[in-house]
Amino acid sequence: MLLKSIFTNSSGILVSRVLGFVRDLMTASVLGANIYSDIFFVAFKLPNLFRSIFADGAFSQAFIPSYAKSNHKIRFSSMVFAQLFGFLMILSLFVTLFSHLVAKMVAVGFDDKTIDLAAPLFAINFYYLPMIFVVTFMGALLQYKHHFATTAYSTALLNIGMIASLLIARHLDQYTITHYLSYGVLAGGFMQIIVHLYAVKKANLLKIFHFKKHKPRGENRFYKNFFSATLGSSTIHISAFIDTWLASYLISGSISYLYYANRIFQLPLAIFAIATSIALFPMVARAIKNKEEDKALRLMKKSALILFALLSISTFIGIFFNDLIIKLLFERGQFTASDTQNTAFILSMYLIGLLPFGLAKIFSLWLYANEQQFLTAKISMYSLGTNVIFSLILIKPYGAAGLAFAGTIGGFVLFFLTIKAFGFKRFIEMFRKWC
Repeated sequence: MLLKSIFTNSSGILVSRVLGFVRDLMTASVLGANIYSDIFFVAFKLPNLFRSIFADGAFSQAFIPSYAKSNHKIRFSSMVFAQLFGFLMILSLFVTLFSHLVAKMVAVGFDDKTIDLAAPLFAINFYYLPMIFVVTFMGALLQYKHHFATTAYSTALLNIGMIASLLIARHLDQYTITHYLSYGVLAGGFMQIIVHLYAVKKANLLKIFHFKKHKPRGENRFYKNFFSATLGSSTIHISAFIDTWLASYLISGSISYLYYANRIFQLPLAIFAIATSIALFPMVARAIKNKEEDKALRLMKKSALILFALLSISTFIGIFFNDLIIKLLFERGQFTASDTQNTAFILSMYLIGLLPFGLAKIFSLWLYANEQQFLTAKISMYSLGTNVIFSLILIKPYGAAGLAFAGTIGGFVLFFLTIKAFGFKRFIEMFRKWC
């Protein structure tokens, strides 16, 4: 069951990431690494940050336990959906009305002219956020029913929408292309909603969209766990967002270098670590709920050993062949040999932290299953604080590469504190007991 679920998630993520690389390859060829690619990536970064956090399991880690324990599942799920979707739509309207202000807050290093270019893209791209929430909500319901395939494979639709927009707009001017790309993001989100609606209907779950006034019963507990789980799952994504924010002070192209390098770094992390954690969490949570701690630990040990091997190999290959990887993927069109060298070095700085980030995902599941979401949030904040401190220290002497390495240092802190919370004694005994 575990290996089958991991394979389903991994294969779906792999398909999506392959298409994502095709998308990035086309983006690099059409836009290169310049002011136009920078303004699109920074505009897409904010909604994509939340998409990554949701997709990596923060919502499911809070929703599924609360949904399982609820005696009024339809009432509970429908109210959570209505409240969060309503909030995100209001937030999207705010971004539309005050896009210049939001652009200045996110890309503080941009001058006024660049802000004027970026602001409309912020307004368009942000509507992807309520779309991806709808997808994530339906995905959590399907996950509860042990259906992973739709969510795993539907992520490819975002890339298909963006690839289609690039094909249509490839002969237009670069600023117009950024608008087409932004609408391609929304098209991808709409397609994801459609396929999830079909899957939810097939699973006879459409009745959850039933709205009725009632007294709150389980929502408060859910939101407490959700916000804590979001913070606990968000370190790596907030770290990348901080990189983008600080990189706006650096030379033109720095944001794009970080984006392309982080995309490659995220590939093994998503295919192996995130896919494993999504499949593993319901099993660990169920075992702990049934007071079968040994079973939970056996599942975690098996997953940790598999991840250790896969992520170690990925790190070795990525660091030793960084230049070749970037050259093969991106060096064409507007993307030059100099861009390749800059991106490759940044990739190596990210990859040093691949193993600790991946293993932290596994052991944090123990804390989530024991409803210690607040503790994971504290750990995440310590890690993030470390990242910010080292980013400020390293940005001046090492530029974008320093920002990437600061994120890696934060990853090691995240892993150490997660193992400490899990218990060093339990960690050692887990591997000793079932050797």
